Amino acid sequence: MAAQAPICDFGWKAVDAALPGVDGRTHRIFDEKGKNGLLVVFICNHCPYVKAVIDRLVRDARDLAALGIGTVAISSNDVDAYPQDSFENMAVFAREHGFPFPYLYDADQSVARAYGAVCTPDFFGFNRDLGLQYRGRIDASRKEAAPEGTRRDLYEAMKLVAETGEGPREQVASIGCSIKWKDAA
Repeated sequence: MAAQAPICDFGWKAVDAALPGVDGRTHRIFDEKGKNGLLVVFICNHCPYVKAVIDRLVRDARDLAALGIGTVAISSNDVDAYPQDSFENMAVFAREHGFPFPYLYDADQSVARAYGAVCTPDFFGFNRDLGLQYRGRIDASRKEAAPEGTRRDLYEAMKLVAETGEGPREQVASIGCSIKWKDAA
């Protein structure tokens, strides 16, 4: 079922947590912050909306790293109800797409709840002070990738955050599959 993220709550502070990564290490979310900010992305392996943009996310994360923005991806889906999102499958997904960022597993879903994540993908762009500045979409893609040359909403917004510390006031919400909550399965 499709869900839409709410509009950006400018200045809302990021939440730190230590989560296991598919690389076999435990990562603290805040340790992934670059000198100019942090992008926290809630994704999963099976969602068609994620599949449509995953290679663009990898591209944007690489380009944003050059601007001092770190990225971390988190999967919070109920893997008992959705085994395709298992930790083992997360590792395969990350490897297949060449993730240049940690892919972490939020088994108890506490991090997704703390962030108020609602869908996959759900993007949270923070400035260097870890204040929220972007809660929009990656681009105009839906269940299919938008055509080449489509405006890179996420990249342009986070580039502005890197340069000024502030995100654009006009943002188009991300849409995707709803997070698969354990108590809702």
